Amino acid sequence: MTRTDLPYRACVGIAVFNQDGLVFIGRRAGLPQDAPHAWQMPQGGIDEDEEPAVAAYRELFEETGMSSVSMLGEAPDWFNYDLPPGSKKRWMDRFRGQTQKWFAFRFTGDEGEIRLDMHQKPEFDAWRWAPISETPSLIVPFKRRVYEQVADAFAEYAAD
Repeated sequence: MTRTDLPYRACVGIAVFNQDGLVFIGRRAGLPQDAPHAWQMPQGGIDEDEEPAVAAYRELFEETGMSSVSMLGEAPDWFNYDLPPGSKKRWMDRFRGQTQKWFAFRFTGDEGEIRLDMHQKPEFDAWRWAPISETPSLIVPFKRRVYEQVADAFAEYAAD
C-alpha cells in the first residue's frame, strides 16, 4: 500500500471574521517566534458521528475560547491536502492528509474571551487579526492551496 492509497482524515477549518472583516489567525505553539509559515486558522478533526458544523463550534472553542460567534457560511466543497513525506503527525500512518470542511463565523464578543490556554497542550501561543488574502502566505506551503480556496470561498465576508 502506498501513501496515496490511504484515506483523508475528516476535519473542519474555521475562518472567524471580526467586525472589520479581518480573520483570526494563531501562531502554532512550540515553533520559534520568527518561524516562517507558523500562522493558521483554527482547525481540527471531526469526531465519529459528529456533524461538521458541530465540530467547527467545538474546535473553535477548544482552540480559542471563542463562543460569541454566529455562522456566516460554509464552503461549498471539501478541501484536501496531502501531508509531505517525513511528517510526524501521529495519524500519518493511517491517513494521507486531511479533507476539510470550512466554515465562516463572525466574532460578536469581546476580545477578552479569546483564550489560547483552553487545553493542556494549546494549539496556539499568539493570535492576531489579518486580511484573509494574506493567509496563504502565512501557512505551511503544503496547505497553501487550501487557504487560497478558503480565501476565495469567504471573500464576501472579508475586508477589501
